[in-house]
Amino acid sequence: MPRRRVRGRAVAALALCAALAPGLLPATGAQAAPRAAADGKPVVQLSAKEAGKGGSLTVTGRGWRPKALLTLLICGQNMIGGSNSCANGDGRATTTDAHGAFRRKLPVAEPPKPCPCVVHVATVTGAAAAADAPFTVAGHPVAPLPRESTGGRLAVLAQPRLAGSSGLLTWFGAPAQRELTVTVGNLGPAPARDPLFRVGTSHGVFAPKWEEQQWRGTIPAGKKAQIRLPVELPAGAHGDYLVSLAYGGRTLVEQPWGVGRPWGVTLFWVLLCVVIPTAVFRIGMALVDRVRPHRTDRTRRRSTGRGHAAGRPTGIRTRTKDRTAHDGSTDGPGTPGDSGGLPWFTPDTAPSTTTSTERPTSKGSA
Repeated sequence: MPRRRVRGRAVAALALCAALAPGLLPATGAQAAPRAAADGKPVVQLSAKEAGKGGSLTVTGRGWRPKALLTLLICGQNMIGGSNSCANGDGRATTTDAHGAFRRKLPVAEPPKPCPCVVHVATVTGAAAAADAPFTVAGHPVAPLPRESTGGRLAVLAQPRLAGSSGLLTWFGAPAQRELTVTVGNLGPAPARDPLFRVGTSHGVFAPKWEEQQWRGTIPAGKKAQIRLPVELPAGAHGDYLVSLAYGGRTLVEQPWGVGRPWGVTLFWVLLCVVIPTAVFRIGMALVDRVRPHRTDRTRRRSTGRGHAAGRPTGIRTRTKDRTAHDGSTDGPGTPGDSGGLPWFTPDTAPSTTTSTERPTSKGSA
């Protein structure tokens, strides 16, 4: 009889444990999410693991930076191809609260790449942070993930930076140059030999312009290396630019770059607008001086005499000198020495020498 009671109690205990087991499993999962958030990594949770196009799901997250702007996207191929594999037109944006949590509804859309798909959440400004949650789009094609040709799988381990500064030539419109420094680690099982990166620069809402650059070296599996790649903008570029680094079809980093305006070019055009009209005016005046007729010396002398006769003694002295030089002699009138000069009177109108020049005496005087 005591053995039967022990067996009955054991069976009752097992039945009770089996009944409480389903309730304990969600509690364990709920404790795992806060633990991941406590480790410093953001957490993303979905209200449904699968939904069809046209439906919606609720995305919640914890452990993000407070008051951070986030983007929510549904991406194919586990977002190996970067944002090019996501349904960008149907994405949503949200802002975290003061505790770094958020809750947002996201419409289900088919990404341009086949599944396996994920819901990708990433920060827009500030320190880069991202998290993915597996999701299945019902009715969307499924294909194997693309293989990396190099065998290595690189990931960014530190915040990138742009090294360098602008010189005097950049102030006059020369291309701005920087050096992108990134610390990457090889998370794959095989070493990455001479990896081929793609460096892109974009301005505003325009798509980036990509340029392939190969880094010479080998990154062993489980090791890290510092990558330095040059970045150059077009001549005269200014404003806010975004430098992107991609590898294996996936965007690794995006670094903002603010470029100042080339004020030297503006100063050059201002000076050019002032100098050219002045030079044209001086050339025109020189041509006018060469084309107009020249005056003779006598005409210039007469005009000079008229101009100074109004009250300047210089004109009087000039006229006296001309008259003296014209006479050609210092002898008195009527002497043989003035034959070469212009006479004061003609022979017909000359006064008689017999005519008395004495004044008549008044009547009654002696």
